[in-house]
Amino acid sequence: MSTLLDFTGKHVVVTGAASGIGSAVVSELAAHNAVVHALDVASLRHVEGVGRFQCDLADASSIDATVEQLPDSIDVVMNCAGVPNGGRFSPETVMRINWLGLRHLTEQLLPRIPSDGAVVHVASTAGRNWEANVEHHHQLMAAADFDEGQSWIKANPDVYGDGYAFSKEAVQYYTLWRSVQLLPTGVRMNSVNPGVTDTTIVNDFRQGLGDDIIDHAAAVAGRMARPEEMAPAMLFLADHASSSYLNGINLNIDRGTGAARATDQSDPTLIWGR
Repeated sequence: MSTLLDFTGKHVVVTGAASGIGSAVVSELAAHNAVVHALDVASLRHVEGVGRFQCDLADASSIDATVEQLPDSIDVVMNCAGVPNGGRFSPETVMRINWLGLRHLTEQLLPRIPSDGAVVHVASTAGRNWEANVEHHHQLMAAADFDEGQSWIKANPDVYGDGYAFSKEAVQYYTLWRSVQLLPTGVRMNSVNPGVTDTTIVNDFRQGLGDDIIDHAAAVAGRMARPEEMAPAMLFLADHASSSYLNGINLNIDRGTGAARATDQSDPTLIWGR
């Protein structure tokens, strides 16, 4: 019987590795004996056995330079990098990092991933309404490269607003769309959709979405998520022995807030009695 979550000798690329979910993923992978290649625009902490690469996902040339330094064979790509709405980043920058950079890096590395490999993205429950914008996402998928995608972004600021929710819709749709095309290769693509998570950027979300939305989501769930609660699910989706038949999944990790919304039970006082 196969050993589950055994990443011994597996080469795994992790973006957004300096903080939040990405940092938790790096720690979890290191504990499971993976050979980790950690990418971030910020300085990365030292973790034994983890390679560190400075990479700006808003810049295609930075991505290309980093790709040149990575091994010829990569078993898993975990895209954890992302920036919030709230004003620190322009909507165009949010789209470039959360969507264009994610896709550009992934497409560059896909030819290096062998059969039984995997790609796992961090999307968000904020991307749940992608179906309402599906025609726009079709257009994004048709953009052949980073430059074409950036041209679309410059031409459509009215479509993506502050960039965050739309960029996460794009990641969810990309997961569905590309996973089907990858079937003949044996490479699986899935994503996780975290609910409200207590990271260093939660105050940005408060600025972008308002305290009421953040506090309500946390009240329905009973508390915010912790970054380390996302990492095991990502390893599960990446591990062939654990999830070989899971492909094209956008996995909500929200402690039931989506279920509450879908079944008209989003009043936290009815759930918790307070």
